[in-house]
Amino acid sequence: MQKKVVAIIPARYNSTRFPHKLLKKILNTPIIISVYNNVKQTKEIEDVIVATDSKEIFDICREYNAKVVMTSEHHTSGTSRIIEVAKDIDCDIVINVQGDEPLINSDILSSIIKSFDDDKVDIATLKKKIEKDSVLINDENTVKVVCDINDYAMYFSRATIPHRRSDNSILVDYYKHIGVYAFRHDVLLNIEKLKDSEYEKIESLEQLKWLYNGLKIKVLETDSFIHGVDTEEDLNIVEQYIKNL
Repeated sequence: MQKKVVAIIPARYNSTRFPHKLLKKILNTPIIISVYNNVKQTKEIEDVIVATDSKEIFDICREYNAKVVMTSEHHTSGTSRIIEVAKDIDCDIVINVQGDEPLINSDILSSIIKSFDDDKVDIATLKKKIEKDSVLINDENTVKVVCDINDYAMYFSRATIPHRRSDNSILVDYYKHIGVYAFRHDVLLNIEKLKDSEYEKIESLEQLKWLYNGLKIKVLETDSFIHGVDTEEDLNIVEQYIKNL
């Protein structure tokens, strides 16, 4: 039976490193609208909704005929914000697409949706191999993930995992976690009831709370170029990439 899939894009107006970034333009289109339009191209997704607490973002979505709802100002994470919206939606799968990921595409989203053909999958997300000599391997702002033989997450960390001892010559690949999540609807609505985890607080990574409570997170590998916009430099990189397509 075909699953009903809804994508929700949490959109916060204020950003410490790059204020008002979601309204910055890439090739004359606001970032939040670029993300919305890309997600809309995924045929398996029945509905796409921007969830925001910002009148500025709300108004720009209306201007571009993007579906948008106002949410509480008190959310501390994108997941919390999409839960507020998902409570009033009848669907099977909810995808949380970050509002600052303008290079997200339908191939990536379709692969995530397909992973739910396996009944054991509670949550699905993405990883991308890090180049061998990249500074990202040791960058604490780059979240790394280690998976088991069936591509389920074992752990996420800002630290370099796996750790290589100085006397160890074993070759290993490092993977960057890409923060696009899909949830079974009932799993998403239950997340706020989960027991807190010290690991989540130490690393400031909410997915560690999900693992701690026994949820199965499927991690799919992608080789697509995905570059979130956190700075003005990121914006220039993404715009140049799109121009060269």
